[in-house]
Amino acid sequence: MSIWDEWADADGELGPLYGRQWRGWRGPDGAVHDQIADLVAQIKADPSSRRLLLSSWNVGELGQMRLLPCHVLAQAWVDRGALSLHLYQRSADLFLGVPFNIAVYSLLAHMLAQVCGLKAGDFVHSFGDAHIYRSHLEQVKTQLGREPRPLPRLELNPAVDDIFAFGYEDVKFHGYDPHPAIKAPVAV
Repeated sequence: MSIWDEWADADGELGPLYGRQWRGWRGPDGAVHDQIADLVAQIKADPSSRRLLLSSWNVGELGQMRLLPCHVLAQAWVDRGALSLHLYQRSADLFLGVPFNIAVYSLLAHMLAQVCGLKAGDFVHSFGDAHIYRSHLEQVKTQLGREPRPLPRLELNPAVDDIFAFGYEDVKFHGYDPHPAIKAPVAV
């Protein structure tokens, strides 16, 4: 089962969501923009820029999306040789979605830092509407009753210097000791 199945159409399609917007943003003139490639190039060319942005909110294509993007905008910045990333999320399912978003965007920040020859800095996450669904209340109580465990350490293959060359084998976690999974229904 995919995390997106509840929103997909009968053919399993979601429309032009995150991947399309990040790698194939269509401008009003029909030109296609690879925001990830552009972001890497911008960081390398001008790490002090205040325009290091990644947007999922393409107004011209919202009507074609089965689910409007929840994580709308990410902004990178470089300070003292470290790349940090700030994610603005318009709608945040605190129990199921946010932990996934934290992991994925933190990984993206580390990958961007590495391919741009920088250290990884901070991940900052802000929300427009943060919520816990009623159908998740018992699961949240279980989660809150657990004792936190030490955080794992991320290791990326240092030989990878192209953002598009990372594979699963290039990402390792050391000391990952999770509690058992807590199942909860996706709220649509």
